[in-house]
Amino acid sequence: MTRAGVEKIATGISSFDIIAKGGLPRNRTTLISGTAGSGKTIFAVQFLAAGIATGSSGVFVTFEESANDIRKNMLSFGWDLAQWEAEGKFAFVDASPDPDMDSVEAGSFDLGALMARVKHAVAKVKADRVAVDSLGAVFSQFSDQSIVRSELFRIASALKAVGVTAVLTAERTDDYGPIARFGVEEFIADNVMILRNVLEDESRRRTIEILKFRGCDHQKGEYPFTIVPDGGVIVIPLSAMHLSMKSSNVRISSGNASLDEMCGGGLFRDSVTLVSGATGTGKTLTVSQFLHGGAAKGERCLLLAFEESRDQLVRNAIGWGFDFEQMERDGTLRVVCDYPDVSGLEDWLVTIQAAIRDFKPARVALDSLSALEHVGSQKAFREFVIGLTSFIKHEEITGLFTSTTESLMGGDSITETHISTLTDSIILLRYVEMFGEMKRGLTVLKMRGSAHDKAIREFTIDKGGMRMGRAFRNVTGILSGAPVHLSPSDLERVWIDVERKSETMDRRER
Repeated sequence: MTRAGVEKIATGISSFDIIAKGGLPRNRTTLISGTAGSGKTIFAVQFLAAGIATGSSGVFVTFEESANDIRKNMLSFGWDLAQWEAEGKFAFVDASPDPDMDSVEAGSFDLGALMARVKHAVAKVKADRVAVDSLGAVFSQFSDQSIVRSELFRIASALKAVGVTAVLTAERTDDYGPIARFGVEEFIADNVMILRNVLEDESRRRTIEILKFRGCDHQKGEYPFTIVPDGGVIVIPLSAMHLSMKSSNVRISSGNASLDEMCGGGLFRDSVTLVSGATGTGKTLTVSQFLHGGAAKGERCLLLAFEESRDQLVRNAIGWGFDFEQMERDGTLRVVCDYPDVSGLEDWLVTIQAAIRDFKPARVALDSLSALEHVGSQKAFREFVIGLTSFIKHEEITGLFTSTTESLMGGDSITETHISTLTDSIILLRYVEMFGEMKRGLTVLKMRGSAHDKAIREFTIDKGGMRMGRAFRNVTGILSGAPVHLSPSDLERVWIDVERKSETMDRRER
């Protein structure tokens, strides 16, 4: 005998249904609590709007903002509430305060008349979704918590009785304080969600957490979300992502034949490569030849630039023999460039995903991750990289990211935030100081699923781009930033020492 679980209704809100494991429980009330600016009203309206898009109808009960203000505010998200009202798909129950009248607590308080209006509106448009915004606005003037609790219970019971799925918003004063203002709201509702708008490193970051779903499962923890025009709330369920990306053995050219040879035949089609190096070592050149190599084969390429303007990128590419403007005219290149600080990391992730869906590129280059690293916290930055790499791999796109090391000559870590484990391949670019002259070196540090050249090879940059030379010989300490030139006798002693250590390890294993 199988047990019937709690049925859920898909909200239609982007990615929210993933962390809710199907949506909100049907015919139940969900409390949405959050501080000012966390997005409670937008979530409530979007819940109704998403239902209307799938053939449902909705009722919005407002205790705070007037219906006219809400109509105007929601037009920026593409939701024409007035049009839906005219079509009989949407209804307002306006219980917002009259600014010309004083509100005085006197005697007992009864919401019976208001609930009668709500039931009438539900019947009129045949609604199956209701949003109430907000509980605090109507109950804040009443000091008796027992009255608040009984009236809240009456609202929840009445909404259940008419067979609707409802969301109720409530205010809180602290993002990590009490769930709601009166301390009883969370016990009345079947489900509780918390929206936060936390200040981190001088920037705001919104998150959503499902605190409880009575009788059914959901993803645990906080998940970042953003609010965008013509899209509303977009949840980014990074922690709910699964390692289910496809893997291909198809190779593509990096745009440089010598580098392809070092990589064992080129880059894998659905892989992400990190190019790490100090400023001026050739990271943007590596990106340019990567894009040119794709355009030469008729592939669409997307360049996301956060350090240089489009004109600078075009000028630099011309100096290396790559005509970006011609590639744009041919439709094989699109350049998206802006200052990284104009948006948060969640907004950038949504913007980049939208650009990829629109342009449908085969290659994506991001120059550079380091520019985005300081937009948010380290946790937010790592989640951004996880979200972007996962999306690129699911779309079977070849990605190339650059990252600038703080040390000029190298260092112990590839990146300060240790994101190297999130990429499939790593190419290191280094300065090498030899006999009073600065040279450049390149090595393929990692390439998952493929053998590759282990040597550190010298390269030069001229009008033809990157010219690969011979491997550095008789030199050690390049990657650590302290290269040392060894004489033949020194080199012989090093090899003898290596052989002795190898023999010692063999004896121990035996």
